[in-house]
Amino acid sequence: MSEKTWFLKRCNPFEQLPAEELAKVESRCRARNFPRSSPIYLPADEANGVLLLASGRVKICSFSAEGKQAILAFIEPGELFGELSLFDAGERDEYAEAVEASTVVLIPAAEVQRLMESYAQVSLGITKLIGLRRKRIERRLKYLLFRSNRERLVHLLLELAEQYGKKTAAGVQLSIKLSHQDLANIIGSTRETVTMLLGELQLEGYLKLARRNLTITNIDRLAASVSASPPKHLSNNTPNGARARSTGFRPAPEMGN
Repeated sequence: MSEKTWFLKRCNPFEQLPAEELAKVESRCRARNFPRSSPIYLPADEANGVLLLASGRVKICSFSAEGKQAILAFIEPGELFGELSLFDAGERDEYAEAVEASTVVLIPAAEVQRLMESYAQVSLGITKLIGLRRKRIERRLKYLLFRSNRERLVHLLLELAEQYGKKTAAGVQLSIKLSHQDLANIIGSTRETVTMLLGELQLEGYLKLARRNLTITNIDRLAASVSASPPKHLSNNTPNGARARSTGFRPAPEMGN
């Protein structure tokens, strides 16, 4: 199995495809390595395909007319992004940047559309992906409109814990490393405000800060402070043995250009 086929096989919408179908798609794909902080695509670039993140991490952003950045989503290995090219072959609206050194596989839109027409599981998987991302963005927009800066930050920390949290002796540690500016760009605030709020939360015993490392010391108490429910797999009330769902995407050898 070639490396590109290996990556395709471990992307949820494609994992049940026959080997010959994967080989056909693989022959039409292109893979490329991106250094940290380099753009993967820009607004107004041609939306000519769907992208699969094979390794690394990518952030999806938009910019205001004044140049202020808003982070819309983080993409993890095994996930598709740029999927709106399936429905609009014009120009891209957002900006994608490699947060760390990343390998990306470009799948032509026509190939994904063909698979969606031929295989119900591919069509369902793509539909679920779009629905989940829309739900997350709508929830974040609701927080931006109706919540204080502190409430928006706490909800974001709970969301990050759900996706990237790992239970440790000290609490729930976030495996994703974000700067105060990154957090501000997500919740629509300023770096200074986020720094102040994180300091308050640390003084109140909700979390512990280190250099780009954040541990939520009591996730149940933090969630209760904004009348929210903690992620079930991280709650102190979770029965022993309960675990978060895995993406099932295992590390693979590095792919060349």
